[in-house]
Amino acid sequence: QVQLVESGGGLVQAGGSLQLSCLISGRLDSGRIYMMGWFRQTPGKERTFVAAIGWVVSTTYYEYSVEGRFTISRDNASTTVYLLMNNLKPEDTAVYYCAARTRVGRYDDRGDYDDWGQGTQVTVSS
Repeated sequence: QVQLVESGGGLVQAGGSLQLSCLISGRLDSGRIYMMGWFRQTPGKERTFVAAIGWVVSTTYYEYSVEGRFTISRDNASTTVYLLMNNLKPEDTAVYYCAARTRVGRYDDRGDYDDWGQGTQVTVSS
């Protein structure tokens, strides 16, 4: 199992920036992780895809409303995944979750991700 801990959330004004971090620990054997993703959720709504990055090849994927504003990346040691969020909008307000996919599946399907962090709150004021 992979353990994930998010940090970096907070309150920011519209147009501002935040960088979320996801610290990865646990069983990081070669080939254990296929992809890392960020999802977000607001009260009463489903958790939805935001961005993902491949583990072996760092191909990135974005939900259309964040493309060009958000950037997903990971460090060379592959123990932290980041989500840099620029030009934030009030509609970006949500709890953001980091997730690890340890099997083949869709990059944007939350059901294909196996391990989740506890989430970090992002609030964007207008």
